[in-house]
Formats: sequence, C-alpha cells, structure tokens
Amino acid sequence: MCRNIKTLFNFDPPATEDEVKAAALQFVRKLSGFQKPSKANEAAFDQAVEEVTVAAQKLLDSLVSNAEPKNREIEMERARVRNAKRFGTQS
Repeated sequence: MCRNIKTLFNFDPPATEDEVKAAALQFVRKLSGFQKPSKANEAAFDQAVEEVTVAAQKLLDSLVSNAEPKNREIEMERARVRNAKRFGTQS
C-alpha cells in the first residue's frame, strides 16, 4: 500500500472530493510507476485517475459503520505522535 494514501472512511467531516481524487492519483502513480506520465501515456493515466476516483467515491458512499466517526484533528495529532516516536522529534 502506498504510504501517502490515507484512510478516508468514517471521518467527520467526510472526505472531500479533492481528498478522494488525491488518493486515486497516488494509487494510479503507484500502479503505473509514473510520477508524471509522458505525453503518450497522459490520456490513459488521466482516465485511470478519473475512473479510480469514481470507484473510490462509490465505495466510500456505500460503506456503513456502527462506530462513531473519527475526528480529523485528533487523528492528525495521533499520527504526529506516532511519527515523533518513530522518527524522533523535529525542530
């Protein structure tokens, strides 16, 4: 799994269209091996990003959970603490 793709389900507020598209872009980059495709591959790359975005949004819209939605700020702070432990504090 690409480390830059974050969990988008069951957050309050819900994931934005931009967040879903960014995750789709990271996924297509990982699969293709391209950070930025050549002109010859650009159309296929962009189409793949759009299709993955639609599929990801459809998935997020259809999932259900009995758990309380997670708070974005709290989750970001937890991630900062985990990263500080893993990589040391940054100045």
